[in-house]
Amino acid sequence: MYDTLILAAGDEVNPVIPHPAEIILGLVAFLLLLFVVKKFVSPRFEALYAERTAKIEGGIEKAEQAQAEAQRTLEQYKEQLAEARAEAARIRDDARAEGLQIVEELREQAQAESSRIIAQGQHQLDAQRAQIVAELRADLGRTAVELASKVVGESLEDDTRRRGTVDRFLNELDAVAAPASK
Repeated sequence: MYDTLILAAGDEVNPVIPHPAEIILGLVAFLLLLFVVKKFVSPRFEALYAERTAKIEGGIEKAEQAQAEAQRTLEQYKEQLAEARAEAARIRDDARAEGLQIVEELREQAQAESSRIIAQGQHQLDAQRAQIVAELRADLGRTAVELASKVVGESLEDDTRRRGTVDRFLNELDAVAAPASK
């Protein structure tokens, strides 16, 4: 076949068509290179590929674990935050209740103090009133005795008589004044 190609070209060698020895030698070199690549280079590439895949998958797995841990931590944080808010609300409610209780106690104390002051004032008023009434009775008694002495024309110097007259007069005066005040 090679001879026919050469003859067809007119005794000249065609540079496009390689020599059969070159084809055989190229084929042997290619097979040898293929053998070396399959035997040494390809396994090394496969090992590197497997190692890199393992690293990537391990990194992905670690990232997933880290994300899961972050999610758990976030949930714990949310729970703690919710507990803290509930605790704060409870403390606020307790403080309000305690404040209301203190206000109520202070109100009761003020009411008791007010009642005590009013009772003391009433007692002082009653004492002053009794003192004034006693002074007025004595003064009124003297004035009544003097007037009665002048009107009657006799001396009411006798203490017993005078007391009886004054007391009777004052009792009649009280009896007249009592229905009017009611």
